[in-house]
Amino acid sequence: MLKKIESSGRKLRHDKLAKIIEAEPMITDNELASRLNVSISTIRLDRALMGVPELRERIRTMAQNAVSKLQSLNPGEVIGELLELEPDKWGLSVLQTAREMAFKFTDIVSDNYIYSQASSIALAVIEAAEVIIDSMRGEYKGHAHVGDVLVARAKVGVNHEGKKIVSVRTKVGDREIFVGRFIIEVLA
Repeated sequence: MLKKIESSGRKLRHDKLAKIIEAEPMITDNELASRLNVSISTIRLDRALMGVPELRERIRTMAQNAVSKLQSLNPGEVIGELLELEPDKWGLSVLQTAREMAFKFTDIVSDNYIYSQASSIALAVIEAAEVIIDSMRGEYKGHAHVGDVLVARAKVGVNHEGKKIVSVRTKVGDREIFVGRFIIEVLA
């Protein structure tokens, strides 16, 4: 009886683990352990039993998959690491901030890196060979600091007169720091 309770508890934990990783593929083992109220070794064992790779491998696989769908930019032109891409629908990139991205006397990341990541994911998400940004309206809602990971999500909206509207939201953790609306022109 005790074994049956343990296995049903493990099954429930595995289901929760799978849902969390699917919703947040960049979540660490430490964060998973905290959320599920178990040890890190339990999370690692559960991932192994479920065939779920560690974070680095998940990110590498996601990046390879996303880059293979990229049409509008060369992979080196994307600021940050492109993790997910559904052309003409949505995209996701991450940017690990470093000291050289910050202003000279603070640990606050310069806004040009935040904008560059957002604009490159806005272009990357468009399924066309030649695209440019026609215009952009954006708002900085907070700051990023050295060491933060910027997560930019782009969503393609409506076509308007041959142009596509792409919304980009950049977050650090749960905190939104940038919102932009890009009008992308598809050339040729």
